[in-house]
Amino acid sequence: MNIIVLATRNKGKTREIRELLKSFPIEIKNLDDFGPIPEVEEDGETFDDNAYKKAAFAARVLGYPAMSDDSGLVVTALGGKPGVRSARYAGETATDADNCEKLLREMKGKEDRSAAFECVISIAIPTGAALTYEGRCEGEILESPQGENGFGYDPLFFFPEFGKSFAEVSMAEKSRVSHRGKALQEVAQEFDKILDWLDINMPRMETFTCKS
Repeated sequence: MNIIVLATRNKGKTREIRELLKSFPIEIKNLDDFGPIPEVEEDGETFDDNAYKKAAFAARVLGYPAMSDDSGLVVTALGGKPGVRSARYAGETATDADNCEKLLREMKGKEDRSAAFECVISIAIPTGAALTYEGRCEGEILESPQGENGFGYDPLFFFPEFGKSFAEVSMAEKSRVSHRGKALQEVAQEFDKILDWLDINMPRMETFTCKS
């Protein structure tokens, strides 16, 4: 059976992807299934850069195909910020509340409230080749937080189709339309092709016969 390593230690994310791909002949592992592995600095300029960097590093170090994602909030009136710095928008040790407060300050007086969550998933092999999948969810930035569910910028992200913020809906409802949910759905729909690609491109161990 093929193995794919998720370049994460997040148990919830691992459980979600295992459930999504359970019908395929694949074993999903994550970084906790291996020994200590150095942290990868997410210093890329795009979500694609960071997703690929994490997946390619894990694949090269562990010798298995690896999958990683990077995502964040892109706000039109702020020129695409917070973007790749979404989790660290208010500083390296910022909380979700800190980031939301900074976003509200930056958006004060802005008429254009349009924004989108974006996600990129990278599936890389040890030689460096990779496949890329993307998801995007468009909405608007509210003028004050609404809702108690979710995390990150969810209380400020209004989704017109629901008529609510992401923090006012269940995780199941959010996952159906979210940037990450869309990217994962694309992966699931293409997974037969992904397995074929891995079978063709993964390096193979050469075997030798010992001669006496």
